[in-house]
Amino acid sequence: MGKTIKLKRGHDIILEGGAIKVLGETPQIATYALKPANNFGIKPKLMVKTGAEVKAGTPLFYDKNNESALFCAPVSGEVVDIVRGEKRKLLEIRILADKEISYENLGTKTEISALDREAVVAGLLKSGAWPMLRMRPFAKVAKPGDTPKAIFISGFDSAPLAPDYNFIMQGKAEAFQNGLDVLKLLTDGPIHLNLRGGEHSCDAFEKAEGVVKNHFYGPHPSGTIGVQIHHIDPIRKGESVWYINPQDVITIGKVFTEGIFDPQRTIAVTGAEFGVRKYYETRLGCNIEPFVKDNLTGSGHTRFVSGSPLLGDKIEPNGFLSFWDCQLTSIHERDYPEFQGWLMPSYKRPTASLAFPWSMEKDTKFVANTSTHGEQRSFIVTGQYEKVLPMDIYPVYLLKAIMAKDIENMEGLGIYEVAEDEMAICEFVCTSKQPVTDWIRFGLDMIEKEG
Repeated sequence: MGKTIKLKRGHDIILEGGAIKVLGETPQIATYALKPANNFGIKPKLMVKTGAEVKAGTPLFYDKNNESALFCAPVSGEVVDIVRGEKRKLLEIRILADKEISYENLGTKTEISALDREAVVAGLLKSGAWPMLRMRPFAKVAKPGDTPKAIFISGFDSAPLAPDYNFIMQGKAEAFQNGLDVLKLLTDGPIHLNLRGGEHSCDAFEKAEGVVKNHFYGPHPSGTIGVQIHHIDPIRKGESVWYINPQDVITIGKVFTEGIFDPQRTIAVTGAEFGVRKYYETRLGCNIEPFVKDNLTGSGHTRFVSGSPLLGDKIEPNGFLSFWDCQLTSIHERDYPEFQGWLMPSYKRPTASLAFPWSMEKDTKFVANTSTHGEQRSFIVTGQYEKVLPMDIYPVYLLKAIMAKDIENMEGLGIYEVAEDEMAICEFVCTSKQPVTDWIRFGLDMIEKEG
């Protein structure tokens, strides 16, 4: 039986620019890309050259740490560019897409009831769908040799301007169930489907069978996987929990019901800088230029973000969405100084502080910008983090243990239970302007390296 979790701590960042629940006509998208740099823990080895013809499901690179884990093309077409960075680091593999997508025959089409765990793992590794499974601790691609104690799926996202999965998953109950039936073979434990409390769920979630349905009430970060795991099945040293996006569950199901890698995505185009903000059906790694062109209402000082404005990656106007993202966000780029900004009365902006009169206004939507409103300062204990992080850990002491590279204290203070997703809200409220999420990633990488 599922649990009902009511969280009081947290903070909702209510921004102007949410996508209206309308499925827009998707513009012609010429290019797609896979970005190995966004896949934590991956050491890519390239398998194609510029000019190569590929199909959806053709391997583009593999992970040197696990050569059976392939990363495959999301579309068919021609590899037109391989972008490298410093020390020839592989950044992007760009594909000029065909007008009609053709697929590699993976040879995995079968009755799901005839599968076992070994066949599921082999099929997902071969197809390119395996990287859609991530693990906690470390928030990296799951390890095929591990057996997780549970698999988590969050049916809602509480981050600012986040897509509505109840809208996205409408009419996809059968495909979603197929994916769930495959996931059941990967763990001896339960599959937790976590839903927002007090909200009517779509048919895909309501009709889902073989899962434990939990309901979460409360502000952000209630929709993050780390908070959900913490309150349902906390991670202890030596344990592993896997998690996956609801849309990717469908992709995993298609690997076995249709024998193809078909990473379709419904993305949300959000942010106050966009004139038209809707949902669009596209595919993994799509180019954002068609959604940006002739769609800006601001002054031209705009930052584009793959993901949410709280934690997403900055990309160029002709860039590509990252592997796990199904949200494109625009936000005003405050790349110019405010004249006597320290002296002038402050303007309305998102804040968790009660010192500003508008902080008491309920349901007011704010227009945000990229300014940090100050520089990094001495890191002091203020109690701010504890007010917005609904977990039984001491975040400030954990961060200071990471800064001191004190592994024993990091473990004792809960490093295994956190990642960037749930800690990003602490960075938002931080008076000291600390790069909280960077420190958390540094600590997780250190722990993993030390074994």
